[in-house]
Amino acid sequence: MLDMNFIRTNPELVKENIKKKFQDAKLPMVDELLELDREYRSIKTLDDTLRGQRNSLSKQIGVLMGQKKRDEAEKIKAQVRSIGDQLVENEKKEDELFRKIRKIQMRIPNMIADDVPIGKDDSFNVEERRFGEPKVPSFDIPYHSDIMATFNGLDKDAAGRVTGNGFYYLMGDIARLHSAVLAYARDFMIDKGFIYCIPPFMIRSAAVDGVMSFAEKENMMYKIEGEDLYLIGTSEHSMIAKFKDQILKEKELPITMTSYSPCFRKEVGAHGIEERGVYRIHQFEKQEMIVVCKPEDSEAWYDKMWSYSVELFRSLDIPVRKLVCCSGDLADLKYRSCDIEAWSPRQQKYFEVCSCSNLTDAQARRLGIRVQGEDGNKYFAHTLNNTVVAPPRMLIAFLENNLNEDGSVNIPEVLQPYMGGKKVLIPNN
Repeated sequence: MLDMNFIRTNPELVKENIKKKFQDAKLPMVDELLELDREYRSIKTLDDTLRGQRNSLSKQIGVLMGQKKRDEAEKIKAQVRSIGDQLVENEKKEDELFRKIRKIQMRIPNMIADDVPIGKDDSFNVEERRFGEPKVPSFDIPYHSDIMATFNGLDKDAAGRVTGNGFYYLMGDIARLHSAVLAYARDFMIDKGFIYCIPPFMIRSAAVDGVMSFAEKENMMYKIEGEDLYLIGTSEHSMIAKFKDQILKEKELPITMTSYSPCFRKEVGAHGIEERGVYRIHQFEKQEMIVVCKPEDSEAWYDKMWSYSVELFRSLDIPVRKLVCCSGDLADLKYRSCDIEAWSPRQQKYFEVCSCSNLTDAQARRLGIRVQGEDGNKYFAHTLNNTVVAPPRMLIAFLENNLNEDGSVNIPEVLQPYMGGKKVLIPNN
């Protein structure tokens, strides 16, 4: 959410930013917002004047009563009551205008970084760098669900009977591999100095509106019927919301946290749920990282965070690339974002496995996360988030890149302690 004073003094910049994000339908909102803001400030100024008048008149009442001038005092009391009635009406109008302003303010996108590529959708995202040599083996690589089937590791039919499309059972070595990757990712981030956290898996609507745009909320979040609760789509939501309406001490920053959670997503508008495999599903588990920091530090943290993802995937013998997200592919709260994509030898292309974002102070404004500096002044924190690892999707890249011609799967050295010392997985059939 943008600072109202920034919008007030830079309306053309805000409009240009909206155009860069190809959201022209929102352009009239800027002028509507400015008009509501003018009306709101006008009423507040009038109310300040009225309160001053009321205070002055109230003092006169005491003086007149002391002078036995009861009739004059009663007339002034009537004026004070009239001013009070007007203030009550004006304060209702203030509240109404403030709600309208905030609603529009929360729909206007954050300013994007100057170097963000301009493009309408993810087809305009730009590859910046590759890490590791993408290889295609001499043998055919099966579809990932077929690889899992050789280990009796995936049962989507049973999940369909129990829960419906977009869910799964992981079994045996595949389930163990899934948990091993999460445990390794947890310890990887702890070794980077991040505090480990298991957060709530449900959050209230006020927290949802603070952590994400309205469009994301409609397309992603599952609402608990009869409760003011939503299932989280990622643990970033509840980790960041932990600091809602808090004033943090500057000396406490940066706050770096990593968390495990299940994640639940409706996946509306995501080209449907694939019948086969576990690439696009309604439920998965993830290790996430977030940072709350001073504004001047957020860009440095952004670079650290995406580099951690690269380091982790390379330690598992998976080639990756960094893809810079274009303007039209940025959610409304994002200042900049990049995807880390893993190499798929079967498809001979990369696919997304991590997403790193700097939201500057846009999210902190919505949530009321402020910092008190050494000088006593308060300002809004910057917030960032990034995927550490998100199996089972990540398992697709792992299995394809570590598969042998005989169907066995190599276990990289860093993962072996989490797999009971196993160096290779042997298929059941």
